[in-house]
Amino acid sequence: MPDILIVYYSRNGSVAQLARLIARGVEEIPGMQARLRSVPPVAAVTATAQAPVPDDGAPYATLADLRECAGLILGSPTRFGNMAAPLKHFLDSTAAEWASGTLVGKPAAVFTSTASMHGGQETTLTSMMLPLLHHGALIVGIPYTEAALNATTSGGTPYGASHVAGTDGSRPISDDERMLARTLGRRVASIAAKLAR
Repeated sequence: MPDILIVYYSRNGSVAQLARLIARGVEEIPGMQARLRSVPPVAAVTATAQAPVPDDGAPYATLADLRECAGLILGSPTRFGNMAAPLKHFLDSTAAEWASGTLVGKPAAVFTSTASMHGGQETTLTSMMLPLLHHGALIVGIPYTEAALNATTSGGTPYGASHVAGTDGSRPISDDERMLARTLGRRVASIAAKLAR
């Protein structure tokens, strides 16, 4: 069964929740399954490195996951309008996959969570798209034909799924944000299924 790889970094849990919702959307497409993978936090040279296997949650992504997937969805919290360093660190390790064309022609999408409504959702989403474009992936967004995109008063953009978690991270994912996350998963999976024919 073809896998849609969902690679994310989540510090406080909101991005991980979105990843699971996106995975549900992927698996709503017959014959498709989601492969959830996280990335470890980065550490300064003087700090202890993270264990090779996380204590809980999704396993850490490997470069083999990229080779084996039929599509890729990246997620990160917003850090000053950009993706977080752990996801960038993982992407920076993909030079061999870039050179060999591992992701060329595969559908790809992005998602994020921010503390505030104008906390850089769209710039973070586009920052994750840039390496995907260099890899030759086919960028998938959310069209305005999705009713929740026009109705949302929190997260959700045409660039990808998003969530506004609040400054203390306590705001739950809204119904519109849930719907748009599942929609994004379905879109990437359905495009991957069509490309595989």
